[in-house]
Parts: sequence; structure tokens; C-alpha cells
Amino acid sequence: MIIRFAILPLFLALNLSMCKKEGNVSSSSQQASASSPTPVATPVAAASPKITKPVVDQTAQVLIFCYHRLVDKIRYPGTEITPAAFEAQMKELKDRGITVISMQDLLAWKRGEKNIPPRSAVVTFDDGWKSQYEVAWPIMKKFGYPFTMFIYTEGVRGGSLGGGEAITWEQLADMRDNGVDIEAHSATHQDLREGHMIMLAGSGGKRTRTKLTGPPYEQWIQNEVVGSKQLLEQRLGIKVNCFAVPFGNYNEHVKEIARKSGYEAMFTVYGQPITFTSPLDSIGRYAIEANKPKVFEDAVKMIATSTGGGSAVAEVGAKDLSTQPADGETVRTALPLIKANLSPIGAIEPGSVQLRVSGLGVVPANYDPKSGTVSYQVTQKLHEKSCGVIISAKSQGKKVEAHWTFGIEEGATAATSPIPTPKK
Repeated sequence: MIIRFAILPLFLALNLSMCKKEGNVSSSSQQASASSPTPVATPVAAASPKITKPVVDQTAQVLIFCYHRLVDKIRYPGTEITPAAFEAQMKELKDRGITVISMQDLLAWKRGEKNIPPRSAVVTFDDGWKSQYEVAWPIMKKFGYPFTMFIYTEGVRGGSLGGGEAITWEQLADMRDNGVDIEAHSATHQDLREGHMIMLAGSGGKRTRTKLTGPPYEQWIQNEVVGSKQLLEQRLGIKVNCFAVPFGNYNEHVKEIARKSGYEAMFTVYGQPITFTSPLDSIGRYAIEANKPKVFEDAVKMIATSTGGGSAVAEVGAKDLSTQPADGETVRTALPLIKANLSPIGAIEPGSVQLRVSGLGVVPANYDPKSGTVSYQVTQKLHEKSCGVIISAKSQGKKVEAHWTFGIEEGATAATSPIPTPKK
């Protein structure tokens, strides 16, 4: 009890001291306020601006074209086109009202960050030939068109595959300085799938043909996909976010490595109009070659007659449809059975089912409404190392589409993709 009474005076004294201090502070504040001609404003944090994404046209469609060499005299019609034919095609895009946009604008649209015209096109060049610098670039300048270069690094002049017809690092730097988009196309331009025959450069320039599996393959593909990206970025001081797969051959493992390497988009060579929902890891391009003159015209006709954007299309993943062959799979026959199960989509309008096969076009596929299965037995030998398939149908009034690519075992076709040779 004595302790409690002893503490009480101390507590009251402490309380009184604190009150005096508060009073002094309050009094000082009032005096400052009275003597000041203008009131002191209390700082208020500025409201953060509200950032909103633009409303993009999700019904727009994009054609992506792939070119290689431009030469006056065609010797290799599978990879060449004349300058006159190329210029005529660029003019046709303009005449038909198709806007050529940059690759980065395409990706910004896909991210929902930027709008693009309803009918657009992207122009790309593969490999890195000097004719792309000397011939194609002046034509593109004439029309004011942006474009993208997909470079395989050993094919640049001075590399193990870069001869006199190859582009140089200095020319690439000149293009970079003038706004040309430069992206990756592997190191040596070969089939990237494990177990496929490739050519390895040895000592003294000797090249050996072999198959790689296991750790040696993993080391090799890292250089092809990751090493080529790093070399382009280091030599040119650029950011590389796109990867074009050599020959269009890939599988899930190749896609996974590309994704982990920081590539935003991966491109193949089987073209179809790109929509807002098209997957970024298998974007198809129309390969323009002298021996296939209808490819460009057929591609342009698909969107050139539209006055607005293309019809809205719902993309469905090939995995959801249990496709046969599966996306990225390699088959041993040039006459495969192509199948897909459309039942996961829902009610399908039977007459709307359409199946397209690269190199064949629309084929007479069979559709079974009970099982939801669409199938087609290929009867004409497929002559490419990769085959693209597009299935489209209508469900509840909406167009639904799925596309995938499968490989064909080397030796199963009459014409196989050649092993890259030095640019002589």
C-alpha cells in the first residue's frame, strides 16, 4: 500500500510534464500560423495515373511472309525468288489495302498493348543472305515497309557456314541502325529434334554427319537455341525475342527450351492467318518460293476481300483434340492418317467441318457426328519434312479452329530438306 502511494505522485508529475510539452507545441504552432501571411499547405501524395490498356481489334488478322534469296536467275526454286516478283508482291499488298506492320507491333497487339489495322502483314527474311541487304532492303525502303531478319549465326560471313553470298556483321549493324528487326534462326540451321541426323563441324573444317542423343544433344541444342540468341545480342547490342525454327521442325522440348531462353514467340513455315488468340509458340508463316507461285496469292485472298477485321475465331489447342499425329510428333510414313476429336468443343455443325493439309489444301475429310471424330487418310505422298494441319468448324454459330504441325521421318518422302551448305 505504501509503495502504491509512493508511485502515485511520480505518475502525476510525469503526466503534468507531458501536458506542458504538448501545450508548448500547440502554442508554437498557433503562433507560427498567426504570423505567417499564407497558410502552409500540407503535402498530399499525388494520385497515381490510372493506366489502361488500349482496346485492340481482336478480329484483326495478320499474314506473315517468309523469304530467302532474291536472285535474277533462279537456280534453287525452293528458296529463291526474283527481285521483280518480290517487288510486285510488295506492291500488291499496298494495292489490296493490306498494311505491312513490324514484328514488334504484331507482338504488342498480341499482348493487348497496341492496335493494328484489321488486315495486316509482316515480312520476314530467313538465313541472312547478302541479297537481302543489297536487293530486298532497297525495295522495302521504297515502300516504307518494316521487316524482320531471322539469322542463323554460323551463316553470317566469317562463320563456319558463311561464304561469299552471306550477309556480314557490318551489314546487319547497318540494318539495325536503320530500324530493321533482327531475330534468331538457330546457330547452324538444322533439325533441332533429338535423334535426327545433323552435321557437326570438326577440326580443319571437316564436317561429320551424326545423330545426337542424351547429354551431347542437350549441349548442342542449347548452343543452337540459346547460344545463337546470346551471340546476336552481344554482337549487335540488341534484344532478341523471336525464334524461327529451321525447316519448321520442332517438338515440345524445343518449344520449352525456346520459352526458357526468353523468346516471346516461335515461328514455323506453315502459314495461316494469325489471329489475336493464335498461340505464340507456333506462329505459321507463308514461305514464298519460285516453285510455288500460288502461295502468296492464296494467302492474300484470304483476308484482302474483307472490309473490316476477319471473323472472330476461337482457337482450340491441338492437345485438347487428341490429334493424330500429335503436335510436334514425327511419323515414319509419307501417307499418314490424320485425325482429331472435336467432341471437347461441343455441338458441331456437321457441314462446317473443314480440314486443310499443307501442300494439299482442303482435303475430303470424314466427320462422324456420333464420336465427334474427323479423319483423313493421306493418299498423295507428302514431300516436305514437316506438315501443317488446320481444322475448322462452327459451334453455336462461332468459328472454331485448331492447327498443329508434325514431322515426317527423313527418307520417308521423295524430297527432304537439305543439310545447310556454306553460302558460296
